[in-house]
Amino acid sequence: MVKAREAKDVDPFAAMETLRAALDEVGIVFPSLWVDSASPDLKLIELGRIRADVAMRLAHALRRGDPAE
Repeated sequence: MVKAREAKDVDPFAAMETLRAALDEVGIVFPSLWVDSASPDLKLIELGRIRADVAMRLAHALRRGDPAE
């Protein structure tokens, strides 16, 4: 299990690319995934909007470890 790191220790661009790669592994694309540069101290990752079918595939992947058929 990966230990949680404090936000100050995490590069938001690396976090975004890690998330993008993990989503890609289960066939999920967040087209609006980006680092929110308006609040650099908070190191926020903007997930953006996704279609309902993508939300369902994400939920399934989180629960089962793989995308819905």
